[in-house]
Amino acid sequence: MQKFTNKIIWITGASSGIGRATALRFAQENATLILTALEDDLLEEVKQECLALGSPAVTTLPFDLSKLDQLPQLAQDALQAYGRIDVFYNNAGISQRGTTVEVSMDVIRKVMDIDYYAPVILTKAILPKMIEQGGGQLAVTTSINGLFGFPLRCAYSSAKHALYGFYETIAAENYKDNIRVTIVTPGRVQTNISVNALEKNGEKHGKMDAGQAGGITPEKAADKIVKAIYKQKREVLVGSKELVMVYIKRFFPGLCARIARTIKPM
Repeated sequence: MQKFTNKIIWITGASSGIGRATALRFAQENATLILTALEDDLLEEVKQECLALGSPAVTTLPFDLSKLDQLPQLAQDALQAYGRIDVFYNNAGISQRGTTVEVSMDVIRKVMDIDYYAPVILTKAILPKMIEQGGGQLAVTTSINGLFGFPLRCAYSSAKHALYGFYETIAAENYKDNIRVTIVTPGRVQTNISVNALEKNGEKHGKMDAGQAGGITPEKAADKIVKAIYKQKREVLVGSKELVMVYIKRFFPGLCARIARTIKPM
């Protein structure tokens, strides 16, 4: 039997990057999938790829996650697709470029809406149903920027820090309900997150940063993420040599602060 046979998995941010790559890996493991992203046409392409790889059924729910007031209905649509959700992977997100002094509050709010409030609203809608069905698993993509501050990322780093607090709280409160939480913490992965990042005035950054271009592939990241979700790991670090900063922060926080001041953020 493949690892996710008879499992219903909902993935946000599924049209490209880590979301797309994990959808394809879950499909290879026979999962039934619900895929959400902004781009309807790209989602349809991912759906067809997943079906070809062995997923027994795939539902697409294209949606703009910044529309916070409509998210409870999106969650209901996802639940009604197959009657339950076994694994909910909150992966969608948007990054930001700009100093704290320069970046507009509109940009900060948009990043917080998509990266923090959207996962919170969706999770609060899904979690009671998971408890009612006897358990389930939540996974969320944070970032190593959620473990320490990073230049030009004030909103992004803040949102990712907040995700740690929210999902670690769920892990503590609902372990007894057979709810498991996997926090996915990527470093540099070759995705479009820097291309789509918001500049200080809200315009798209429009290019892949050099550091990210040298990161691991989404496929390599997906292999590690899917294995971690299957093993119900509490946290999984995804990346390459940049992950050393996580351990420097943990054991030598003063050194981490000095290094962060010298990092080229793009």
